[in-house]
Amino acid sequence: MTRLLAELGHPERTLHGALVGGTNGKGSVVAMARAVLTDAGLRVGTMPKPHLVSYRERIAIDGVPLSAPRFAAAIARVLPVIDRVAGEIGPPTEFEALTAAAYAELARADLDLAIVEVGMGGRLDATNSADLGVAVITNVQHDHEAHLGHTLALIGGEKAPIIKRGDLAVTGASGRGLRPISDRCAALDVPLRRAGPRQPYRAALRHIDWSGTIVDGRTPDGELRGLRLGLIGAHQAPNAAVTLALLDALRDDGERRARPVRVDELTLRRGLAAARWPGRMELLDDPRFGRVLLDGAHNPAGAAALAASLTLLGARRMPIVFGAMRGKNVAGVLRALAPLDPLPIFTSIDDPKAHQPAELLRTWRRIGSGGEAVAEAEAALARAVELRRDDAPVVVAGSLYLVGALRGVLTGEREAG
Repeated sequence: MTRLLAELGHPERTLHGALVGGTNGKGSVVAMARAVLTDAGLRVGTMPKPHLVSYRERIAIDGVPLSAPRFAAAIARVLPVIDRVAGEIGPPTEFEALTAAAYAELARADLDLAIVEVGMGGRLDATNSADLGVAVITNVQHDHEAHLGHTLALIGGEKAPIIKRGDLAVTGASGRGLRPISDRCAALDVPLRRAGPRQPYRAALRHIDWSGTIVDGRTPDGELRGLRLGLIGAHQAPNAAVTLALLDALRDDGERRARPVRVDELTLRRGLAAARWPGRMELLDDPRFGRVLLDGAHNPAGAAALAASLTLLGARRMPIVFGAMRGKNVAGVLRALAPLDPLPIFTSIDDPKAHQPAELLRTWRRIGSGGEAVAEAEAALARAVELRRDDAPVVVAGSLYLVGALRGVLTGEREAG
């Protein structure tokens, strides 16, 4: 990444904003912060990941993915650089190439801020080649353990290096995952804003329904009662707390750079209410399939958050279309969903890394009862609709790749590549 960006003239050095890591909630925090900042009149670039339907989603300005011609041009500009670097030190990964293209394109876009989501971990992630001024670690949970380690302390240690000397830092982490983050901040003399229960930044769940979530927030500046979030889910309360801390950090970072970031309370409320994050507790209403809730819950913590939210919404015994990629803790995810007493339909996408439906069904039978295996994802969704017993939505979960494939079916956005 260092060589790629050097060959491109280090576009990342012209960007300011935040690098957002963590196990869960990264995308939600980025989505909420971006919506608020856009409402404040700022031009904001983001790099969502993974994409659901099109690679173009990986580079977005004010929440809108690049057009096909502009995305193609962005990739074309980095191809000669990739060839040169590959000839000298070996080929970059696809993610590294996309990250380099994204940083270069965002640098051309005359942005006020870039809010960049980390891919995996942090220390060795391609996005960590940039220092944007603010570093956020939403939380530390178990995921990608083969790469990041099997303890929260080790996983936190992989995420903490996105914090660099001179940064402002934010975290919603607690317990053993917090220690490496606080240690790094202390070693680098980086101020750390903490979000969560009994912390300076917090948000308590007040109400949840199918249209969104209402929380009571608090910052060092005072209370923010009745904040409506456009995102559904009890887990959005801690994400909102992290977002409040992030916005304050961006304000303070902007002041020291003489690049003001001003967000008044009305703007904050409008932005949070307008926030959307496709594929994450996203409710779609389709003429053919009815209401479908898409959620890329692919690790035990994410699945537990989905189960908690569905319980609060009064949804039980609903059909769940489930798929998973190899390397994931499938048993842990299914155990987290089991208290819902779901009607699971196991399926897969056309990817050699995807678990086969029959494998998933065998795993489920060790945890719960019933369940079916349907080879093709769209047919699995149709079967789930047949099993629906009331007006509760059919749920699609377990893999963002599955969510993306079925979201394309539901929205008609079936774009290749």
